[in-house]
Amino acid sequence: MYPGKWAARTPDKPAAINSDTGATISFRELEDRSNRLARLFRARGLRPGNHIALFMENDIRFFEAVWAALRSGLYLTTVNRYLTAEEAAYIINDCGARALISSRRVAAAAREIPCRTPDCHILLALDGVDGFEDFDQARDRQPAEPLERQPRGSFMFYSSGTTGRPKGIEHALSGAEVSDRNDTFAFHASHWGFDADTVFLSPAPLYHAAPAVLSVSTQAHGGTAVVMPKFDAKAALEAIERHRVNRSQWVPAMFIRMLRLPAEERARHDFSSHEFAVHAAAPCPVEVKKRMLDWWGPIIHEYYAGSEQNGSTHVGPEEWLKHPGTVGKAISGTLHI
Repeated sequence: MYPGKWAARTPDKPAAINSDTGATISFRELEDRSNRLARLFRARGLRPGNHIALFMENDIRFFEAVWAALRSGLYLTTVNRYLTAEEAAYIINDCGARALISSRRVAAAAREIPCRTPDCHILLALDGVDGFEDFDQARDRQPAEPLERQPRGSFMFYSSGTTGRPKGIEHALSGAEVSDRNDTFAFHASHWGFDADTVFLSPAPLYHAAPAVLSVSTQAHGGTAVVMPKFDAKAALEAIERHRVNRSQWVPAMFIRMLRLPAEERARHDFSSHEFAVHAAAPCPVEVKKRMLDWWGPIIHEYYAGSEQNGSTHVGPEEWLKHPGTVGKAISGTLHI
């Protein structure tokens, strides 16, 4: 369950698509580029258990960095692109990141981060930022062959910080290889039908846990992740139709904004490919979900969980209609109220 498998089987298939521009990265490109980036990290002294951080917008090159970390035993922390330099630097220092990947889109804050993060010595930026190496050029100076060993790395997400400073959630590395079975990805296959035919729409920021993990899981199964640079209600519906999306993930605020579109706009799109949608992250008003089920049909699932991985619940559309407002039954952990 990693790009190397699909680079051999379906090298020219898109692993990711920018929903606005149509720009793609194929599985062959994702494999080669993530290998080169993993080589760069190794050449610069990073070893399994070290940390890197991403501070950038939704860009399909995000996945090159993710898979480079996941195939070289590194922890990867995604930083909210809307944070100030001071706020972002706190997270980068707290997780102990020794490499930072940023971009021109957040250059104003990115330029101020290095002076606040003395232990972060590898600075790479998409499309040019003063004081940073060019991401593409630095990557392409490395060979595309995989590392001799490819221990599986891990995301290290941070809590929202609504009650103080954000807190890092660091899970122990498994010791497995990147090509070994991944239980999280396997869950998406067994419960949500992720496979090589999956076309997954991610309308949310990739610095959040669910959009990042579900998009990467899609690629692990050989499917295509369609990434919206920024959520827009009308553009989301157009993306489902244009890219023949069959899986998607949402938050309730997105449902509300789509339901506010004119009825003729909501009715004119072909959603026949759309088989499964899942939402989480916030309580969904009962009336909003009823209206979404009336519109999309019984394809909307819901889960309740946290990045701490201390338990989760799940409910399908039929069960939710019998118990409106429920978030389902526990599928991992023990439920306490």
